[in-house]
Amino acid sequence: MSLIITKENFDSEVLNSDKTVLLDFWATWCGPCQMIAPTLEEVATERPDIKVGKINVDEQEELTIKFGISSIPTLIVIKNGQIANQGVGLMGKDRILSLL
Repeated sequence: MSLIITKENFDSEVLNSDKTVLLDFWATWCGPCQMIAPTLEEVATERPDIKVGKINVDEQEELTIKFGISSIPTLIVIKNGQIANQGVGLMGKDRILSLL
């Protein structure tokens, strides 16, 4: 199951995580974001070795700016507190897994 990531829990859940973190930057009004959500939940369920976090760009403007998000959905992979990979737009499960 994915976590809701906010600026308040970002450091503890993402930067200090001992697992690889897949961040999903999304919004409620974004059609492709809604379409990719079930696939991300599948990945979260099937891969207990990673953490999947959702960041609502409308509610978390500070994090959105920090990561330079200009299009959504944007997926960012964080390993050991650093950006390891990223992808933008609607993508299938194979593409999402390849980012990890």
